[in-house]
Amino acid sequence: MPVEITWWGHAACTVEDSGVRVLTDPLFAPRLAHLRRRRGVLPPPEAAVADVAVVSHLHADHLHLPSLARLAPGTRLVVPRGALRAVPGLARLAGVRGLAVVEAVPGDVVGVGQGVRVRAVSARHDGRRMPWGPQRVRALGFVVEGAGRTYFAGDTGLFAAMAGEVGPVDVALLPVGGWGPYLGPGHLNAAGAARALAALAPAAAVPVHYGTYWPIGMDAVRPHEFHAPGQEFARLAGRAAPGSAVRVPGHGERVRFP
Repeated sequence: MPVEITWWGHAACTVEDSGVRVLTDPLFAPRLAHLRRRRGVLPPPEAAVADVAVVSHLHADHLHLPSLARLAPGTRLVVPRGALRAVPGLARLAGVRGLAVVEAVPGDVVGVGQGVRVRAVSARHDGRRMPWGPQRVRALGFVVEGAGRTYFAGDTGLFAAMAGEVGPVDVALLPVGGWGPYLGPGHLNAAGAARALAALAPAAAVPVHYGTYWPIGMDAVRPHEFHAPGQEFARLAGRAAPGSAVRVPGHGERVRFP
C-alpha cells in the first residue's frame, strides 16, 4: 500500500498510510501576526480530518490554536511534553473540543491503529512558546511507521545523531526555508536540508516550511527568498543525495510513494 503526502503549506502535511491520516503542524490561517499567506488557497475543511495530529514545537506557526480547533472531537493530538502547562490555551481547547492530548518526549511511541504508530524523535530547535523565558519544552520530530516510514522533521537544525535516532526511513519531509534570508540556528535552509537528506538516505523527500507565509512587504523586496527554496533543495539534493528522489508538490497537491 502506498504512502500519500498532501502538502497544505508551511509545515502542514497529511501523511496517509494504511488508511490512517496523520496531520503535521496544522496552520490554516490567512494571516499570523506580521505574516500573510502569499501562496496557496486556504486548505479545505477535509485538511483537518485526521486520526492523529502531531505538533513539533510550541511556536505559534506550528502550534496554532485556531487551526487545532478545526480538528474533530476525539482526534488524538501528540505534542511535546510540557505543552499543556506552557500553553494554557491548549488545555482549554482540548477540553472544549474533546481532543485526546498525548505529551511525548523523544523515544515515545503512540499507536494509532491499523498497524500504524507515531514515534517521537529529537529536533534541534528552540521549542519555547515565546522568544523569551526559560527553555522547558523540547522540540520534536516524528516518524510515522506503517506500510512505509515517513519522517517529519518539524523545525530543526542538522545534528550529528539525526540519522541514527531517526533510523531508516522511506520518505523525509524536511524544512527548507523560513521567514526571510537569515534563518539563524536551529533551522535548515535548502543546503542544510540537502546535507540532512544525504545523512538520512531515504528513497524520497518532500521540501516543506517555505513558500507559504511571508512578512508583509518583504515579498516585494526579496521575492526569490520566498519562492526559491523548494526547487533549490531539489537541485542541491541531486548532488548530495542522488539516491533520493525529490518531489516538490504545489499547495494542496497530493503525491504518492510506493
